[in-house]
Amino acid sequence: MNVITSETNWIEQLNELQELFPNLELSRIIEKITALGLSEMSEEEQTKALILECLSEMDESEPDWTYAASRFHLKQLYKRSMNNRQQAKPYKNFFHLIRTLIDEGIYTSKILTYYSHHEIEELESAIDPERDHLFTYIGLKTLSDRYLACSKSQETYELPQERFMIIAMMLMSHEEKNHRLRYVKEAYWALSHLYMTVATPTLANAGKRYGQMSSCFIDTVDDSLQSIYDSNTDIANLSKHGGGIGVYLGKIRSRGSDIQGFKGVSSGVLPWMKQLNNTAVSVDQLGQRQGAVAVYLDVWHKDIFPFLDSRLNNGDERQRTHDLFTGVSIPDLFMEAVENRADWYLFDPHEVRYVMGFSLEDSFDEKRGEGSFRDKYRACVEHPHLTKEKVSAIEIMKRIMVGQLETGTPYMFYRDEVNRMNPNQHAGMVYCSNLCTEITQNQRPTLQEEQYVKDGKIITVKAPGDFVVCNLSSINLGRAIPECVLHRLIPIQVRMLDNVIDQNTIPVLQAQLTNQAYRGIGLGTFGWAHLLAKKKIAWESEQALNYVHEIYEAIAYYTIEASSKLATEKGSYPLFEGSDWHTGEFFIKRSLDQKGTWNWEVLKNKVKNQGMRNGYLMAVAPNSSTSLIAGSTASIDPIFKRFYSEEKKDYKIPVTAPDLSPETYWYYKSAYDIDQHESIKQNAIRQKYVDQSIS
Repeated sequence: MNVITSETNWIEQLNELQELFPNLELSRIIEKITALGLSEMSEEEQTKALILECLSEMDESEPDWTYAASRFHLKQLYKRSMNNRQQAKPYKNFFHLIRTLIDEGIYTSKILTYYSHHEIEELESAIDPERDHLFTYIGLKTLSDRYLACSKSQETYELPQERFMIIAMMLMSHEEKNHRLRYVKEAYWALSHLYMTVATPTLANAGKRYGQMSSCFIDTVDDSLQSIYDSNTDIANLSKHGGGIGVYLGKIRSRGSDIQGFKGVSSGVLPWMKQLNNTAVSVDQLGQRQGAVAVYLDVWHKDIFPFLDSRLNNGDERQRTHDLFTGVSIPDLFMEAVENRADWYLFDPHEVRYVMGFSLEDSFDEKRGEGSFRDKYRACVEHPHLTKEKVSAIEIMKRIMVGQLETGTPYMFYRDEVNRMNPNQHAGMVYCSNLCTEITQNQRPTLQEEQYVKDGKIITVKAPGDFVVCNLSSINLGRAIPECVLHRLIPIQVRMLDNVIDQNTIPVLQAQLTNQAYRGIGLGTFGWAHLLAKKKIAWESEQALNYVHEIYEAIAYYTIEASSKLATEKGSYPLFEGSDWHTGEFFIKRSLDQKGTWNWEVLKNKVKNQGMRNGYLMAVAPNSSTSLIAGSTASIDPIFKRFYSEEKKDYKIPVTAPDLSPETYWYYKSAYDIDQHESIKQNAIRQKYVDQSIS
């Protein structure tokens, strides 16, 4: 054991910190540490003790202790990395790190086919270790515990800035050689300044030999045994490789429906939910987190009541799926029935197809108050030979609210409005959302058409459906807006997201095909509460509403412009022609063609002529982990508390609101104290500029 026989080492470190953070009373730490007898501890134990003492001093009045603790943890990471890499200083010999982790089976060997030794040395010179000092303790701890590349024996090798550089290198590896290094450095600039974050799978897996880089997937299950089991296999494979899953079950026949003419034999959706529940529990995401699956059902489906009860803590455990998240697809007509305290009818989707000749779930109201869904729903209600169950709409709503109170679910997905605003409704429709409810893209089930034997091999032919893939990245509003970098940040961010599509290897082929067809991305934001506090804008104010409009209009403009410009370089997504982007309807529906701060009319014409690289562009994700890493607040949400303890699996870490000071203190109002109608007003403005959804 390496024992420090003198107190000089840690006293020097504390003195250095006193110069950096003159507002901290480090004399208190010195008194406590002296009593602990650090001279009898190893250097590793000394550092842990110093971190714990710094965190114990942290509160609302002295938030900078998190940066003091972060410095000690950083020294610990540097020491471990230097020992394992046999170096005298951190961040040296980047090429050797890459070579070592390729030999260890951690990095993909493709890195050295993309980049020469000379190019890697040039990129090493762009790495700035000083940017490690931007991390709070919990940010650095989260990054080092979950995302930095280690050896198979879990020994520390990669350091934070090297992780950012590897991500930048991988995402830009297919760019033209004469521009590639410039794009790598630009992507590294964006990541290392914490102006943005990439999604968790990209952060964890970019450059590695295993795993994929997309965040969430949405599957549509057809009403057949083959489709149900094929979907379960696909979901297991995606969950294994680090993806959250959304599953639409609305096409599956209800309990008591017939199977091949035999009446009353179908067991409904619950048994298949149980199967998915087992998959979510048993197939984890590379040991980093348990599989996460959300299932959606239409509010008119005959199984809606057992579906809504499936996560409750009481009742028949054989009918419970505690590890699935649930969501309800809701048409406008249902909400009107709730408001009017009217009756609501439940149907079996299989019987509707057989008797009526159409699928009720395949339609939506094209206009508010009128459209094909309500026409077909009424036709089903009035048909004398179609079995139906009459209930009170308000009773379903009550059951939804009981579930939300007890479990936080079901999510509520307003399908009519989503489909009305879908920029690609010419190519399909949206049935549900994903696990985090920010992705709304066209869906279609994959169908097995035939299976035969040829040359001793079994050949299966499938008609691929639209298996949604979401590729996410988010702007750190609390850092990017005050430093006025949106105009530079968003073009590189869109390029990075677009390159995820081509770099990614998805184990489900229909998902890969859908990814290429729509090239959907989800550029989002986090740090809204952080930004308002820095700007000294009260959450519940007219100024905040105006600021939402200002910020999200700018983000939307830059994002659409960047994707259109990328289309001139690399081509539009295959389904661009006939889309709302192509016809200009995207801008008209949102009244973006009116004169204002931004010249939307010019951009509309650019898009029509230049095309769009991506069929879907913006989506606001929850960002719970990545916002911690970036030292900001989650998504577009207010804070819960100014000071709290973040609970991890085996420890708690004290956290304060970012940049908490006497000047910002009163602008950090807890979510429990805010009139949430103001949050709804903010989202109403924000949604105008977001082509997908807001988690």
